[in-house]
Amino acid sequence: MTEDQKNDHVMVNEDKWEKQNEEEGFTLWFTGLSGSGKSAVADRVGLRLEEEYDHLVERLDGDIVRQHLTADLGFTKEDRNTNIKRVSFLAELLSRNGVSVLASFISPYRERRQKTREQVTNFIEVFVKCPIDVCADRDVKGLYEKARNGEIDNFTGISDPYEEPKNPEVTLETHKEEVEESVQKVIDYLDENGYL
Repeated sequence: MTEDQKNDHVMVNEDKWEKQNEEEGFTLWFTGLSGSGKSAVADRVGLRLEEEYDHLVERLDGDIVRQHLTADLGFTKEDRNTNIKRVSFLAELLSRNGVSVLASFISPYRERRQKTREQVTNFIEVFVKCPIDVCADRDVKGLYEKARNGEIDNFTGISDPYEEPKNPEVTLETHKEEVEESVQKVIDYLDENGYL
């Protein structure tokens, strides 16, 4: 690589960095029961933001985060709140630096979600609403059945509460909508509120 090519490469990276940091990002916080469709919708929203709107996107998914960042935590209320506290810190770090963050977590407790709202830059709560029976029917891992049989403790919706959001920015009814309809509702909200 010649010196000119190296300088051109550095300038391109600097231009991208400056563009990224001209605007704050946002955090779409997908909350709902296990099996409600949080990850399916968030994944497709992320693809559209990258492909159609040239956003820098980071996906934070509950299952993946639990494997790598919060593997030391269980599912008690205290541990769930600690999990969401750690993720909220990460979401704030990314969103304040121009990244579009898509976080999909059950995050069952209203008070903890409110703390996240207060902490995170441009927090947008997306309630992925779906009846528990539909979620259980979608459950390929059999977790709902195990929870109903007492084999899993602190399972949200069965032996631990899920506190529905009172005023989410977006509500998706994934038992009534096709995935692309839900995705479009999120994109429409972002567009109407100046995030695109």
